[in-house]
This record gives sequence, structure tokens and C-alpha cells, in this order.
Amino acid sequence: MSQQPIEKCVLAIDPGSSKCGVAVVFRRTGGEITIGWREVVQASELEKTIRAQRNLHNISLIIIGSGTRGRETSQRIQTEFPSAGVLVIDEQNTTLQARERYWESHPRKGWRRFLPSSMQVPPEPYDDFVAVILAERVLTQ
Repeated sequence: MSQQPIEKCVLAIDPGSSKCGVAVVFRRTGGEITIGWREVVQASELEKTIRAQRNLHNISLIIIGSGTRGRETSQRIQTEFPSAGVLVIDEQNTTLQARERYWESHPRKGWRRFLPSSMQVPPEPYDDFVAVILAERVLTQ
């Protein structure tokens, strides 16, 4: 079965002081949400990363989480990309949801399997999963 054409493409950012989660997420014509790309990048590399992804994808909207450095990041993006549509949204509960997504993507092994995933902190940054959740919140409205 072939995938439906892309209806909308967004770039989502979970801003932070030193690192940011970034994701490109698509909504397909049938309503299916797919992740095109996700990564945790240094905050100082954010504009460079956005530029590269905008060159690869037809991004219609940049979504920014309202948490740490949200307002500052929004201003940086609007200054650097004045023609881009920018939407700042609430990040409430995204950290716990992202932790769950991380463990779904990286199955726990050994003793970790016996503890609830909500009690465990992933061994690496998972801000990119927060960015995916932010994009999904907008694309499923």
C-alpha cells in the first residue's frame, strides 16, 4: 500500500537553553501523521538546522513549545525567517509523554523492563520526541 500525498508539513521545536529538540512531521491526505525527521541539536545550531530542513521540505509552519526559552526562540526564528509562519503552543505534559515515546522507540532491556517507564529517565536527550508531540498536537486539531 502506498502512502498518501503530504497535505501539510511542519517543523516543531522544543526550545532549551543548551539544546533543542527539532522534528519535521507530515500530515498526509488521509489524516495519517508521519515523522520525517527528528534530532536533538545544540541551541546555537538551531537556525542552521531550520534552514537545512526548509531546503529539504516544504514547511508550512514552525511550531515552538512555550517552555524554557520559548519566547526567546520565537523571536530568534521570526527575526531569522520573517516570512515563516510561527505558532507557539503549550508544552504541558510533553516531557512525560516524550519519555514514554522514547521507551517505545528504544525498548528497555534487563532490569529496566520491570520498572514502569514513567519512573525511568532515558540515558540520552529525548527533546526530539517532545518536538514530535508538539507537531502532532497541531496537526491533529
